[in-house]
Amino acid sequence: MATPKPFPQAGFLSYLLAMNHTASRADASLSRELADILCDGDGQPGKAVGQLLQLLQARKAVLQSTFDSEQVADDLRRYQKFVKAGRPSPHIVQLRQQQGTVRHASSRSRQQFIAAAAGFVREAGIEIPQRVALEAFITHWIDINVPADFVALPQAPVALKRVGP
Repeated sequence: MATPKPFPQAGFLSYLLAMNHTASRADASLSRELADILCDGDGQPGKAVGQLLQLLQARKAVLQSTFDSEQVADDLRRYQKFVKAGRPSPHIVQLRQQQGTVRHASSRSRQQFIAAAAGFVREAGIEIPQRVALEAFITHWIDINVPADFVALPQAPVALKRVGP
């Protein structure tokens, strides 16, 4: 059985949840754009922090549903190879029902991701280039700006340390 691909921004997501949706501008290794979104000029949490939190949770759900869809499709392909003509076995019927359920969940998670992305872009004031899909743009933005593989330092709970290149 395959293991799911880890969510790269899981450490930062848990950090935002633990810090009650706030982060300090002094957090090490944050991109300038992300630091401006997290904290306004007064050092208070920015208005888009809640939207960023929803966006990251939706992105995590999309990755999980994509993995689930691949798993069910692999199982169905594996068992359908040897099916005899005629009525499908109860196991094949169950796998097809499971595939329909997973597809529906995947569609809903993608819709929630797009809605969260639209809300985040609006609150953060990010301009999307013309002829670029919102989903593609925000996925690229997350990969570039949101820190991956971060661990909060134990002695200073508001400081972050970047692990990796």
